[in-house]
Amino acid sequence: MPPNLPDVVLWSIPAFVLLTVVEIVSVRIHPAEDGAEAGYETKDAATSITMGLGSLVFDLLWKVPIVAIYTAVYALTPLHIPVLWWTIPLMLLAQDFFYYWSHRGHHVIRILWACHVVHHSSRKFNLTTALRQPWTSLTVWPFYVPLIALGVHPAALAFCSSANLVYQFWIHTERIGKLPRPFEFVFNTPSHHRVHHASQGGYLDRNFGGILIIWDRVFGSWVAETDRPVYGLTKNISTYNPLRVATHEYVAIAKDIRRATSWRERGGRLFRGPGWQPQAPAAPGPAPEPKPEPVTESAA
Repeated sequence: MPPNLPDVVLWSIPAFVLLTVVEIVSVRIHPAEDGAEAGYETKDAATSITMGLGSLVFDLLWKVPIVAIYTAVYALTPLHIPVLWWTIPLMLLAQDFFYYWSHRGHHVIRILWACHVVHHSSRKFNLTTALRQPWTSLTVWPFYVPLIALGVHPAALAFCSSANLVYQFWIHTERIGKLPRPFEFVFNTPSHHRVHHASQGGYLDRNFGGILIIWDRVFGSWVAETDRPVYGLTKNISTYNPLRVATHEYVAIAKDIRRATSWRERGGRLFRGPGWQPQAPAAPGPAPEPKPEPVTESAA
């Protein structure tokens, strides 16, 4: 068994509160010069905080079957990586790699997007947006099974995932501009993550990294921040009801499946991209012109 690892999320809560208060005061005292600061809206921030608190409750429920699966896989694998001062950074690196693919998958597969869309549903971008977490995170666990099979203890994976989540809190802000180029090249930053939360076409499905942005650079999903992002969804929802925020995409999927006319379309509605539409039947072409009658010469 690994040594007791700290609950980094729990220990970080005071910092979350303090930084959020600092950001609110900063927005009030020094608004953006161009007046474009996303800032705070009371209902939006309250919804984000409620979603975060709710996710803590639901995550406890989902952990029961997930821990059971991970424990079974760990018991079967002959590989057991010890939790030491030098293996933890390697585990963090590996977890961040698999987080990239989990995050990317949750953007390009609609049934997974139905979970992750919650985090993108706010039209604001501030530190409370980081707390807007889904209540159906049961879809994440398959992406980390390879790590368990490679010998990473489930408790060590939980620690690395929590550290990744805590790191991403501070990048949900417009109060920090671009950082020095070496840092921007390697790490995920507010600039990179603003792009990720934008709804413009050129920014869609970009910058999936957690702690590191190098995965996006390697796998072709990185885009630099140029134009100011417009936050939210391509089809925004006009509700602050936490239950509707948590379930609206599942409801939309159910409606699309009910209207589908084939199993191929039903599969597409579940497993293709969020914007996928079935190919419309080809319009009938113009009727062929009648061929002229052959001219025959009469006998002389």
